[in-house]
Amino acid sequence: MDRLPNLKALLAFRFAGEAQSFKAAAGRLHVSPAAISQQIRTLEEQLGIKLFHRLTREVILTAEGQLLLATVSRGFALLEQGVAQLTEDPHPSQLNISTLPSFASRWLVPRLGRFQASAPELGVNLSPSLGLVSFEGQSLDVAVRFGEGKYSGLKAVKLFEEYLIPVCHPSLIDNQHPVRAQLLHLPLLADDAPDMKAVWQELATKSDIPLCHESAKLHVSDSNMLVEAVLAGQGLSLLRFSLVYELLARKQLICPLPVWLKSRYDYYLVAPPAHFKRPKVRQFEQWLRTEFAATQSEWQKFQRGF
Repeated sequence: MDRLPNLKALLAFRFAGEAQSFKAAAGRLHVSPAAISQQIRTLEEQLGIKLFHRLTREVILTAEGQLLLATVSRGFALLEQGVAQLTEDPHPSQLNISTLPSFASRWLVPRLGRFQASAPELGVNLSPSLGLVSFEGQSLDVAVRFGEGKYSGLKAVKLFEEYLIPVCHPSLIDNQHPVRAQLLHLPLLADDAPDMKAVWQELATKSDIPLCHESAKLHVSDSNMLVEAVLAGQGLSLLRFSLVYELLARKQLICPLPVWLKSRYDYYLVAPPAHFKRPKVRQFEQWLRTEFAATQSEWQKFQRGF
């Protein structure tokens, strides 16, 4: 033959042959016994051989049918095994997560104990990375990414809309004097991310203070280092609310201007679509949503305080 028979017909034959019953095969495939009989008759005509002896109340494989069944069963078993390798979880008790170092240290790790308490059967492996990590050939289950949600071949679920606020150490501002004039003399500390230059221009427009990305005294590519520089009193910076709101609540940092900016990027849970079916990934997603809901509530309080 130049080509294989119809796969539906082969599958109908497989189930009918294994059960020695058209009715049983019909139940497996959710069709009528007559439909199974027609599929097998079509297969017999295409192959030019008889596969079943059709008796009054039963069907029995012919010798040729028995030979074909052995091959067809092995073939479908291999197909099922290959699909299972793509969709099943090879490590159901281990959750492997990739995310930004800043998000890991400032937001995720301080809360991770609550997740582990809610899922004590899971071990967690956290891999901080500034770059996007490939899921191919990796044991990676899921990633929390800060971006626009466009990741080729992957599913991205938005977790939190991020905002940027100007922050500095409280020792740098004297509340007895006009704040705006003091800000003109503060060193600027800038995130080197490609979207931040435009954000500083937006801040200058909103605040009517010439705060320029190019004039920053320190440029870094990791927001965690930027937070540390601000905590050390080295100057003023634009930082993600999610990374600093607890520092603001503890008065370790202040927001000297009643200004906030919508970030171009937001937080997403990212993975191949099949990974979202894994129970441990569903658990992690639900927990993240609960934790981010609390962060969202803090953002709403912060806005009302302006």
